[in-house]
Amino acid sequence: MIAFTDIVGMDLAKQALMLLAVDPSLGGVVIPSAVGSGKSTLARAFSGILPEGTPFVELPLNVTEDRLIGGVDLEATLASGVRVVQHGVLSKAHGGVLYVDSLSLLDSSAVSHIMDAMSRGEVLVEREGLSEVHPANFMLVGTYDPTDGEVRMGLLDRIGIIVPFTAQNDFRARKKIVSVVLGTRDAEDTQDELNMLKGLIQAAREQLPHVSITSDQVQALIQTALSLGVEGNRADIFTVRAALASAALAQRSDVEEEDMKLAIKIVLIPRATRMPEREADEMPPQEEPPPPEEPEAEDEEAPADTPDSDAESDEEQKDTPDMIEELMMDAIETELPDNILNISLASKKKSKSGSRGEALNNRRGRFVRAQPGEMRSGKVALIPTLISAAPWQETRRRDKKMAGRPKTALIISKDDVKIKRFRDKSGTLFIFMVDASGSMALNRMRQAKGAVASLLQNAYVHRDQVSLISFRGKQAQVLLPPSQSVDRAKRELDVLPTGGGTPLASALYLGWETAKQARTKGISQIMFVLITDGRGNIGLQSAFDPDAVKPSKEDLEKEIEALSGSICADGIAAIVVDTQMNYLSRGEAPKLAQKLGGRYFYLPNAKAEQIVEAALSF
Repeated sequence: MIAFTDIVGMDLAKQALMLLAVDPSLGGVVIPSAVGSGKSTLARAFSGILPEGTPFVELPLNVTEDRLIGGVDLEATLASGVRVVQHGVLSKAHGGVLYVDSLSLLDSSAVSHIMDAMSRGEVLVEREGLSEVHPANFMLVGTYDPTDGEVRMGLLDRIGIIVPFTAQNDFRARKKIVSVVLGTRDAEDTQDELNMLKGLIQAAREQLPHVSITSDQVQALIQTALSLGVEGNRADIFTVRAALASAALAQRSDVEEEDMKLAIKIVLIPRATRMPEREADEMPPQEEPPPPEEPEAEDEEAPADTPDSDAESDEEQKDTPDMIEELMMDAIETELPDNILNISLASKKKSKSGSRGEALNNRRGRFVRAQPGEMRSGKVALIPTLISAAPWQETRRRDKKMAGRPKTALIISKDDVKIKRFRDKSGTLFIFMVDASGSMALNRMRQAKGAVASLLQNAYVHRDQVSLISFRGKQAQVLLPPSQSVDRAKRELDVLPTGGGTPLASALYLGWETAKQARTKGISQIMFVLITDGRGNIGLQSAFDPDAVKPSKEDLEKEIEALSGSICADGIAAIVVDTQMNYLSRGEAPKLAQKLGGRYFYLPNAKAEQIVEAALSF
């Protein structure tokens, strides 16, 4: 096994793991990177720099619930006649490290148990006749390939450090990696280096309680988090702890600027949802003209608390350290993968469109307004109803029809009744139609699986659903009905048949039928994502009659054009992802996108996140 000190490059990831070793309260380190970058090797080598006796437990992806949290050891219990309790993987990692490779592919129920254990610091084992609590305070180290899907945000929120890095593309670095893997190093030298590193970490642990950070520095870190649009309070705490651990690792008693930059780099920037606009913030004060005389007269009539509010705002600006901007920009301008900030900005763009898929109804959602209506048609808006009835009470009491009513009773007529109107996120249904014919079928299916998994990770936030249709041979087939379940998607997508003809018309028809059924269930926004080269060669009739005569090319084009026109007229959005190599393309995919009234993307080597970004940008 390659030692931690022998690993070439990955300096930022190494530094992050060392900070975690100094301060386990950082929760853990997640390393998203492409296949072959060495992230798993680095994570496993992390055990070599931890204190002696520190548990390092690797969690398999196919772990069962009993194996994960523990339960009764049936075999030992039957053999001994006494109930024997078996500790799970989570409790075995207590006081040490739980390592998960391919973290994004871990079953959602296992992720939920890990999240609960990290929050409690213990595992609750509830079985028939058994109720126990096992300590499970561990550090989580996770690695995954982003093209396989994303990790649940609830889990990332409990992990302090996220370290994206790219594979080594420098010739000298790659040559050194080969020589390290194939060569032989003196075992004593390697062990001496590891012992030195262990001693450094132990000294940093002892120094950590004596490291101090000023209130101005804490304020600078929090202001940076706000400027980057980082959500939640845990990130602020993790940033401060990372800065303290960095200072302790350098054997300093005070946090310095370089410690803050490192903390911003590995805690805040991977969570950023927007980029700070440096120039835009400076321009308005320079271009703002002096206030005219008329507004001064208006200011005299302004509320008294307005000047106080402005004064408080100015005071906050004065209290904010001047170094915040330089600190943030210096950290951002470091060498990080280009797609990290792009993905963050894309996710922020998606979150801003909070009205996506929203629909008004009378039953559920967020109460937005009251309107006249009958009581049986929805929920009564009590206060608006009372307000509507109040001005007419005296008039109604004088009415002969209302005579005899108690004076304390409020007289409400049918015209006074106001019904609540709610705005509910009905979500978007993404229907993936994947061409499973031809030599590129396996690659398309892999892309579609990654895109489906990625969309499902955050489907609950927007009430989104995902469906997958595969078309090959004579007809299209629904592999995944509209669903929000990641587990169901993984089960249904394990076996994906490929090869045969291209029944594009059947896929369009089946997708259209799926869309119409979804609309009866309240889903108003539907998106078709076609991953194909656009070459259909099987007619729609073949889906219903295997012995049907193969139509001519002109008839096929008319059939697809008619279906595309109906889909477009039905208000269904569509994008076509062209996976055909440019020199083989005949322009069928762009024509298909035009017929559907959608957008065309040429992505012959598309990754899952590119397909997701294309779908969400429409």
